[in-house]
Amino acid sequence: MVQSITDHSEHPFEWIDIVDPDQDELNELTTKYALHESSINDWLQPDHLPKYEHVRSYTFIIFRMHAEKVSKEADTVPELTDKVAIFMFEKLVITLHKNEWLAPQFIKENQIRENACENTHQLVNEIIKSCIATYEAPSIKLTSDIEYYEENMFLKNRKPSLLKGLYYLRRRVEVTRRIIMLSHDIVERLDSGEQSNTYTRDTRDLYVKLHNIYDTLFENMNQLVMIYFSISSQRTNEIVRVLTVFSVFFMPLTFIVGIYGMNFEYMPELKLKLGYPGVMVLMGAITVGIYVWFKKRGWL
Repeated sequence: MVQSITDHSEHPFEWIDIVDPDQDELNELTTKYALHESSINDWLQPDHLPKYEHVRSYTFIIFRMHAEKVSKEADTVPELTDKVAIFMFEKLVITLHKNEWLAPQFIKENQIRENACENTHQLVNEIIKSCIATYEAPSIKLTSDIEYYEENMFLKNRKPSLLKGLYYLRRRVEVTRRIIMLSHDIVERLDSGEQSNTYTRDTRDLYVKLHNIYDTLFENMNQLVMIYFSISSQRTNEIVRVLTVFSVFFMPLTFIVGIYGMNFEYMPELKLKLGYPGVMVLMGAITVGIYVWFKKRGWL
């Protein structure tokens, strides 16, 4: 679907927004605006990473914004983000994206009508800023998820799905952080030289803020995974210690039973009337002795 957000009748530039174009629309677009084939091929790649390059008479940008709906097990670039392709001419901006996107109308009503966009560079800056802002809400959700796993790890019994959830949470943080890092060149070029102004610096500030947030989330996530394995190892050691204590109780008893279970005819004490209760008392005394010894050592 092709829609005109702005035109030359009201503004010094035109903005055309295209949602999920088919091959015929792409061919018509390529012919009409002399778009390079490599740019279209980049747009068609579902997992293409952010890029900024000059091609012929336009600047080509691919930016990835955070997807609105993400499943709990999403851990790849296409699953976590949506791609936006931007063709910036001197007096024309074309945006391509697969899914519905509310930013064009928002930018038109809030930035363009307030005369905050005087040229295509400023318009693209607002588009990029809008895309970066999509990472704010997910960062709050990720922080909440990390706190949930910390609480379950330290204060509650571990669930079987805890490790699986930690894996997907770590993957979401890692992939999102990587996308933000790869977007640095785009933000850097928008806010450089004579093009730098208050609006581009606002975009840079928002980028730096989110970059720091996701760096912190990534470090916290790594620490959380390490703590999980440390706690798992500690609990395993505790179980082994308890089993070892029980084995120490039964080792001397098993030894005594083994001696008197050999069934030799001329073994001593076999003919004693109180032999059986005597051995039972001896085994009980040994058990009590081991228990007292462990208590004094602080092993129980």
